[in-house]
Amino acid sequence: MTQPEPCDALIIGTGQAGKPLAGALAKAGWRVVVVEKGRVGGTCVVEGCTPTKTMVASARVAHLARRARDYGVHAGEVTVDLAAVRARKRAIVDAWSGSSERGLTKHDTLELVPGVARFTGPRAVSVHDAETDGEGVPARRFAAEHVFINAGTRTRIPDLPGLDRVPYLTSTSIMELAEVPEHLIVLGGGFIGLEFGQMFRRFGAAVTIVEGGARLVAREDEDVSDALADILRDEGIDLRLDTPAERVGVGPDGGIALHLEGGDTVLGSHLLVAIGRRSNADGLGLEHTGLEPDARGFIPVDDRCRTGVENVWALGDITGAPPFTHISYDDYRVVESQLLGDGSVTRAGRLLPYVMFTDPQLGRVGLTEADARKQGRDIRVAKLPMERVARAVETDETRGFMKAVVDAGTDRVLGAAILGIEGGEVMSVLQMAMVADLPFTALRDGVFAHPTLAESLNNLFLALE
Repeated sequence: MTQPEPCDALIIGTGQAGKPLAGALAKAGWRVVVVEKGRVGGTCVVEGCTPTKTMVASARVAHLARRARDYGVHAGEVTVDLAAVRARKRAIVDAWSGSSERGLTKHDTLELVPGVARFTGPRAVSVHDAETDGEGVPARRFAAEHVFINAGTRTRIPDLPGLDRVPYLTSTSIMELAEVPEHLIVLGGGFIGLEFGQMFRRFGAAVTIVEGGARLVAREDEDVSDALADILRDEGIDLRLDTPAERVGVGPDGGIALHLEGGDTVLGSHLLVAIGRRSNADGLGLEHTGLEPDARGFIPVDDRCRTGVENVWALGDITGAPPFTHISYDDYRVVESQLLGDGSVTRAGRLLPYVMFTDPQLGRVGLTEADARKQGRDIRVAKLPMERVARAVETDETRGFMKAVVDAGTDRVLGAAILGIEGGEVMSVLQMAMVADLPFTALRDGVFAHPTLAESLNNLFLALE
């Protein structure tokens, strides 16, 4: 057996933490090996944010075209060429992934190695041909001074009787369809299920979303969940809430038959499984490192992304952190600070925003009202319907509302939910106020340009007078 090749750093995965870390370490003169089993860019670029939001944009165009008469514009029948939508998505993914790969390979001390990584010791890694799924004789072996795990997550497949006997879709495979489904059944009422459900409804499919819980996106406040449900129903989506799936079978026309608890059955042409993500830690050979995943299968780390094994770090989704690109990228900044900086950057106390790209968007940051009350905080809640926002009225995008949770004693904003047109952008204004530790009165009394969406923050906080 050949001797392992030495390196200063071995990085598993080219997601939004692994890729920039590889470049930073190589620029500092480290010999870096990056192992990637698929395309460069990680989940975000290859099968997550970039392709999905590209397709969401196409779906919104179709939606606006159908609403043309609402704006005094007369257009013909709207049809969707899903193959063309797919081609546009592929082109953008190719461009971003290609750019990411070129960014890595420009470094003289960095080698990008294709294949599947498996630990053979605490900091010893073998690389196997991706087509063998990590089995067989390794193509390369490495002994690293430092190892960084950025291997991400994959679709979680439920243990649902009959699922293995039907051709179900995942959030990756559904984006490769060339034709619009006749009737798409979505299993799961979280972020992934809602984004794809609305998208394909706008492409022209009949859509049924099945959620075992009592409401959609259960982590949100009840008024947010209810408003989202109303928005989706208004677009013609059938919601089956509080109805767990019991089994899957073949329908009478050869399609999908999703049998629900209570005896109801949903018949459709396609089934999307969207109940969440699971860690990829189970395929890394962690048993050879001394590391043990937690009960959910994620790799535990401290506030500096260090695992329980010396000089082994884990970053991004695989640690159980909220599965968002910007959070993974912040993990890169944490590790870069520890190794190349002054060590002052940690995960502790960081403010983590997120956006669900339904239309309208849901932008969220900080505490929900429910969480603040559970903590026993003395709070005030400001709420403004989008139909009272001038810019929303002018654009005829008045669905949803703005909501902020404020500490009654300090006047500081504790959290916000913006369900409305460009909700993510408005949420970011509130996030900046939270980062700067400003009282809500700074937004209430601020002079914002008219007519912008941010201007509505004046009126939102006037409700607290």
